[in-house]
Amino acid sequence: MMPGTPHSTTRAAKPQPQLHLLLYTRCTGYKHTCIPAAVTAFQSLGHHTVVTEDPTVYFRSADALTENFDVVVLLHCIGDDIFTPTQLASLRGFLNAGGGVVAVHGAAAAMTGDEWYGRMVGAHFDSHPDPEPGMVIVEESSAGHEILAGLAGLSRKDGWVDEWYNFRRHPRDNANLKILLRGDPKSFKGGKMGEDHPLSWCQEFEGGRVWFTALGHFDEAYEDEWFMGMVERGIVWAAAAKQAGIGGGR
Repeated sequence: MMPGTPHSTTRAAKPQPQLHLLLYTRCTGYKHTCIPAAVTAFQSLGHHTVVTEDPTVYFRSADALTENFDVVVLLHCIGDDIFTPTQLASLRGFLNAGGGVVAVHGAAAAMTGDEWYGRMVGAHFDSHPDPEPGMVIVEESSAGHEILAGLAGLSRKDGWVDEWYNFRRHPRDNANLKILLRGDPKSFKGGKMGEDHPLSWCQEFEGGRVWFTALGHFDEAYEDEWFMGMVERGIVWAAAAKQAGIGGGR
């Protein structure tokens, strides 16, 4: 069994104007086999999209990112050397200029020795049990958030199959995070976060916006309307500060 049956919610109309996305997929550690499916799904959203594993082109400076993109998508990029210090500083400058970051699943397992990167993503990955079906719960206090809009009152999703990520520190300890989704640890084995197991959150961060989801290990996630609806709204939400003109840019 793979990620749950697509929810019947109709995906929102494509946002206007089109956004400019950089899908960064560099892996120097484990490489997810779902990356091609994920790239195809992101490209299908109708935005202007550049896909790269090479950090030397756009991450050479904050201006190179800010002038070309609204959102940087850290798409399953894993490894403690996916960025040099200069390249990571470019990403930080992009956020300072109002840029948005969307971090998907394996991105939490990158740059594990870098404190700033951990705060930006929200929490460093620690471990995961073997994939199995479980229940995803919408955080009640966040049910009205625009990233969750379109779930049509859905408070939980049964049967979602994923790697149920554990984190080095509990995400609740990071007061800047707005938790959006959590897993029900009674529905899967191997959770180490206690009875409260956050899986997705967003934050206003150093002038920009960041949305993270720990979901998305399998190809089927990128064909799932429930999941891809959140991805689409997460991109639009992350881009909002730059679209409003904070920090200049394109």
